[in-house]
Amino acid sequence: MKIAITGATGQLGQLVVQKLKEKKIEAELVALVRNPEKAASLGIEARTFDYDQPNTLPQALEGIDHLVFISGSEIGKREAQHYNVIKAAKQAQVKKIAYTSLLHADTSSMILAPEHLATERMLMESDIPYTILRNGWYTENYTAGLKQAVEQGVIIGSAGNGQISSATREDYAEAIAEVITNDAHTGKTYELAGDQTYTMQDLAAEVRKQTSKSIEFVNLPEKEYAEKLQQVGLPQGMAKAFASLDYSASKNDLYNQDQILSKLIKRPTTQLHQAVTQQLA
Repeated sequence: MKIAITGATGQLGQLVVQKLKEKKIEAELVALVRNPEKAASLGIEARTFDYDQPNTLPQALEGIDHLVFISGSEIGKREAQHYNVIKAAKQAQVKKIAYTSLLHADTSSMILAPEHLATERMLMESDIPYTILRNGWYTENYTAGLKQAVEQGVIIGSAGNGQISSATREDYAEAIAEVITNDAHTGKTYELAGDQTYTMQDLAAEVRKQTSKSIEFVNLPEKEYAEKLQQVGLPQGMAKAFASLDYSASKNDLYNQDQILSKLIKRPTTQLHQAVTQQLA
């Protein structure tokens, strides 16, 4: 059996490859990436795979049995790109797809939701057996900038008092490795999120506890937050998108307490204090 992973050189993709290797299953792993040279460190076969080159995709998927389909990262282009991938998978007779969607894709106010929902529909109409993983936010989205935040004494955002049930990339990667290798999950749609729910004020409190330094969360209007992001170097479009996504968190779009993720990976999801400790180390 051959299992292919799109975006295998990305932060999530690399972890999926690692978790699949740890399972020690009877399967060959294939990295599907734009630049195979960058995949050399993965130690697996690498094939060129560019969502924007649809004519090349069926050949790249030749001989692939199961496909880990990590969603594209280009907001506004995903629907067309994902159509190309699913069409190619059908042509190549891929037997199963695990797709990384968005938490509450059918009800979320997030600007990402429509593209993910459209992809889910395409999958359902493709007749390819599938599992949809509606992933919540990565905890790393909030912890990545903590060292700088500690220096400045402030965490800024537009999430307000929104309840956030995030999990780490490693948590999600373990779930992906589980569902792509176990047919019991075929045909299922899972809402995946962390066991623990917190607010940005809770994050600031945890950082204070671990550093003994004064740090507060300051909530900004969406427009003002976008302007702040531009000031630190983000392009206008990206800054607006990030601010919009953060504001959606204030509406509890990132809240979920089904605890399906921890059931899939057979352990509790990574706690906030653990993620903060790891980031500040």
